[in-house]
Amino acid sequence: MGDDEAELIARLRKRDEAAFNALVRLHQHAVFRLLARMLGDEAEAEDVAQDEFVTVFKAIDGFRGESKLSTWIHRIATNHARNRMKYHGRRRRGTERELDDATQETSAAPETGSRLARPDHEVEGRQAETHLQRALAELDEEQRTLVVLRDLEHLSYEEIIEITGLPSGTVKSRLHRARASLHERYRALSEGKT
Repeated sequence: MGDDEAELIARLRKRDEAAFNALVRLHQHAVFRLLARMLGDEAEAEDVAQDEFVTVFKAIDGFRGESKLSTWIHRIATNHARNRMKYHGRRRRGTERELDDATQETSAAPETGSRLARPDHEVEGRQAETHLQRALAELDEEQRTLVVLRDLEHLSYEEIIEITGLPSGTVKSRLHRARASLHERYRALSEGKT
């Protein structure tokens, strides 16, 4: 843990409001992105993110420093997302909603120089991203969590183990099955079979 992080944690434990604001500024984008990907709904992600930071602030005394603060925050965000998914049931509302801005940015064909993306490529990219989001939403909670943490958030296996509490071999085998399931669902959507 770096000196800056240790100081921030000490200030949070003293219930320093400025430290809370700094915590939110440091982690809000990563938390929102994780929640939006897990929940598939920006408005829902915003609500859960607010709850997330309040929980972090209230629970900071329980942070033991055995992992990075960001890993601990991701664990809490993952738990909040899982609770929300359970609340809304297996088939969450809003799976047909427009993709979030971050997702849309990655789906458009890249621009080269001053040339704009071809409209047909842009539509195909958005359609592929929509299929991917729907396929991800159809995964069970654990599979979605593992795919989001590893493949979309690019967390290390060690961080995923810390967040999920699963053993290393279990994370790797379940992630493999989750990827296979995601691929199967994506292919079915792309071929119009669902």
